[in-house]
Amino acid sequence: MAGIHITDIEAAINHWRERKPSPDGVTLCAELRALAEVYALMIYYHHDEADEASMPAAAHAAWLDWYHSTPDTPCIAICSTSQGDAMCKGCGRSFEEVQHWLGLTPAEKRSTWRRITLQGTAWRFNKYAERAAEGPGPAATNAAASTAASSTGR
Repeated sequence: MAGIHITDIEAAINHWRERKPSPDGVTLCAELRALAEVYALMIYYHHDEADEASMPAAAHAAWLDWYHSTPDTPCIAICSTSQGDAMCKGCGRSFEEVQHWLGLTPAEKRSTWRRITLQGTAWRFNKYAERAAEGPGPAATNAAASTAASSTGR
């Protein structure tokens, strides 16, 4: 089984801190206590990953709740593996990861997400991310202006 990286445990802890804040600044909800125990043991033993299979049930359930709030797939619908590439230029996954994605465990999917995010070479992290940050281009702005002008009769 795949390991759950410490950054995912931290993200799950923050997810639960936001969902169920401490009423007095000291008391933690059950989900946070379960995740905090796993996190503390990871820190104590200097581990980067927790084993998904041996994780306490309450901590795993709390982590899964956070996991289900994240995007399932890194796909951006531009798949170069269908054109014969071993690694997809669009999302950064390998051909095998693309083909077997639905059969991967949540920890295996998060491991893939972590790898492709750290690499940051897939189009989802550069070409298309830059376009999304820029907003609509001049063509879209001109089209919106002409639509507005025609609706006012100008």
